[in-house]
Amino acid sequence: MFLLSVGIPELMLRAVLVYMTIFLLLRIVGKKHVGEMTPFDLVVLLILSECVQGALTAGDNSVTAGVITAATLFGTNQLVGYASARSKWLERTLEGKPRILVRNGSVCKDVLEREQITRSELVEALRREGCSSLTRVRYAILENDGHISIGLRA
Repeated sequence: MFLLSVGIPELMLRAVLVYMTIFLLLRIVGKKHVGEMTPFDLVVLLILSECVQGALTAGDNSVTAGVITAATLFGTNQLVGYASARSKWLERTLEGKPRILVRNGSVCKDVLEREQITRSELVEALRREGCSSLTRVRYAILENDGHISIGLRA
């Protein structure tokens, strides 16, 4: 129950590699999907843990292996947060930059396409903010957390 079938350094390396891979995949998917999950996205996240479980522990189902990999994942996350808080460049690299979707009533179609946001999703976000017309929008920005911030003209 507590005996390891692989070494502690290997478990820690596996946890860091899996963490970095999942982080990279989430960055590739885009901000919209992280901030506004659909039911399909939720299913993928739920299944993801099962997919990587064996890779994390090398098939070792001991309590010790689980605790070591969990602690390594939390520690890696803390280190990434600490490093990105200390470096603007690293923060931009890891978290990305906000993207302008609408500027002075004009939709930036290339940005919508790159961020995989449909026009109907944009209009829905505008309605949530009480805006019924694109001409009233001074700016709409896709934030790093996936939410859309809207500034209306006075």
